[in-house]
Amino acid sequence: MLEGLPPNDAAQLLRFTCDEARARAAADFVMEVFDPAETAAASFEDEASDLDPRPWIVEIYFGRGVDEARIRGLIADTMGEELAASVVTEEVAQQDWVQRSLTGLAPVRAGRFLIHGGHDRDAVRANDLALEIEAALAFGTGHHGTTRGCLLALDAVLKRRRPRRVVDLGTGTGVLAMAAAKALKTEIFCGDLDAVAVRAARDNAVLNGVAPHIRPVVAAGLQHLKLKRNGPYDLLLANILARPLRMLAPSVAAHAAPGADLILSGLLPRDVRGILSSYGTQGFALVRRGELEGWATLTLRKRLAA
Repeated sequence: MLEGLPPNDAAQLLRFTCDEARARAAADFVMEVFDPAETAAASFEDEASDLDPRPWIVEIYFGRGVDEARIRGLIADTMGEELAASVVTEEVAQQDWVQRSLTGLAPVRAGRFLIHGGHDRDAVRANDLALEIEAALAFGTGHHGTTRGCLLALDAVLKRRRPRRVVDLGTGTGVLAMAAAKALKTEIFCGDLDAVAVRAARDNAVLNGVAPHIRPVVAAGLQHLKLKRNGPYDLLLANILARPLRMLAPSVAAHAAPGADLILSGLLPRDVRGILSSYGTQGFALVRRGELEGWATLTLRKRLAA
């Protein structure tokens, strides 16, 4: 999950302002149309403005050279010519967002888990399952409703049972995989499309003392021999986006053991019905739903074989 941050090789930023409804719609539209591994979009209120109501800002990051005329055309078609004409562009220095990815961010608690940067090690308490994350060149700092929602859902599952085979799909910095490893002290498999994210997950596992338990690979979903061979899994985590989650449903079901728990996030509330339909046809039923910061997290369970 990109968590509202630019992609690893972000090169260009497009920005415009409008009302809240169109800002949210524009950000959602971009993430549906463009590859989420190379594009990130965010919408947020302009807190510095004295206008009432305050305008909203839309920022769209592209990981490589983009046809600006095409983007303006898409915005014109969906949002109107006037809005398209107001779009401004600028080059992105990778160091700008990498540097600020964690600096100054407070530690985040999610049940027994604590996510913190190296500058907040003194916030760790004796009973915390603490994870130190320096975002570097990948995603998943814990400072986002999707990651925190997954950690809370994971904590709830672990209070009920101790899964033996776990996989984290779209692992990013490895937060969820490491959280599971800290709690279970067992082998955790994880994968990501992005080789940079996989390296970051591996480095973070070393930093957090769980490298012997983490098995990160470059993979789209479960399309890696190691991930296929080590199933079926009784706990699967996927903090991605609605569209790829829908596409993954048959593969996830094929590698989930009967009774397996499945934690999904990266979902807007409007996505939930479609996701429940996609996974319901694959034999999963809803156990728990949570919402944080406008993002939904679902815990599903695969039905036991008849």
